[in-house]
Amino acid sequence: MTTDARPVDPGSVDRDPIEGLVGFTVVLRAAGLAITTDRVAAFLGALDALDVTSRMQTYWAGRLTLCSDPDDLPRYDRAFDDWFTPPRGGGRTTVTDERKPPPPRLAALTPSERGDTDEDDDERDTPQVHAHATGNEVLRNRDLAELTPAEREHLRRLLALLRPDMPTRASRRLRPSRHGPTDAGRTLRAALRNQGELRDLLRRDHSRRPRRVVLLVDVSGSMEPYADALLRFAHVVVRRGAGRGGGAVEAFTLGTRLTRITRELRMRDADRALAAAGRAIPDWSGGTRLGEVMRAFVDRWGQRGAARRAVVVVFSDGWERGEPDLLGVQMSRLHRLAHKLVWVNPHAGKDGYAPVQGGIVAALPYLDELLAGHSLATLEQLLEVVRDA
Repeated sequence: MTTDARPVDPGSVDRDPIEGLVGFTVVLRAAGLAITTDRVAAFLGALDALDVTSRMQTYWAGRLTLCSDPDDLPRYDRAFDDWFTPPRGGGRTTVTDERKPPPPRLAALTPSERGDTDEDDDERDTPQVHAHATGNEVLRNRDLAELTPAEREHLRRLLALLRPDMPTRASRRLRPSRHGPTDAGRTLRAALRNQGELRDLLRRDHSRRPRRVVLLVDVSGSMEPYADALLRFAHVVVRRGAGRGGGAVEAFTLGTRLTRITRELRMRDADRALAAAGRAIPDWSGGTRLGEVMRAFVDRWGQRGAARRAVVVVFSDGWERGEPDLLGVQMSRLHRLAHKLVWVNPHAGKDGYAPVQGGIVAALPYLDELLAGHSLATLEQLLEVVRDA
């Protein structure tokens, strides 16, 4: 890489050279460099203090501000030569060259550490700023079944960042409080300690206890595109429940049989937890007998306390190979036991969806909520529904 002082002629074009300099940073990002908004701002700031028409000063300004790793240097040199070296045809490539850089990689979807509100209008018009500002938002609203492998890996990191608030319920135990009815005993004892003078009315109210949450995840063949993301979501909720009172969340899988995976999902590492759950599930990507499996859950777990006054969430598309009437009867039983019954259908968020599947038709009269679960944004909405139950 030579860094002679041959000038880059920006005077041969009419537009602002900032556009070409920002375009150069987009090419670097496509080449694999970790170009953030802060680095772009530092690059432009350095050139503002230097001579932008000097090839050598432009080269070193970019190398010192845009490269963060020794492996970046060869890629930076190639991109610099390609972007700033004049073509042999006689014309001169300038900093405002109109070539279109390749689209940014998935790594460009990672948000920058600093917001974009301080940047000027010219910089906000560049693809680089929009990629940083909207990448996570685009991924949050993408259908989980349509993600690329790289996007799935990024989604797993976003799921691990979720911090769900668990629902609570009022217990029978009373505790001191600033609100609620007067606590006559404590008030009189305080007055005796003050020679019979009644200074304050002390109060008490019901304490709050974690409300149990039950997650029933359909892992049949029709739900396979969503199963991995839903089980990772269940892992986050189970781990959160275990840290807020212990055993406040139970998780099961539905297919041709019922499988309890709460113990496996309590593992700290998500990949190990899902591997253990996969070994425990004998009917992964098999058929669906929702009625029979739901009856097994109500008989073995629901009536024995797991579903009593709990928030029960069923993740399923509603395809039922068995008798839909049996599912309707079991959903009626479950509705009487649970505090709130929510059904999450990944297809409910798609245009033109109608609840015509046999399982959904049978269960719909007994549901408190029917939600979509096809994206990260809809799963975050589900957490709000569970929290406010």
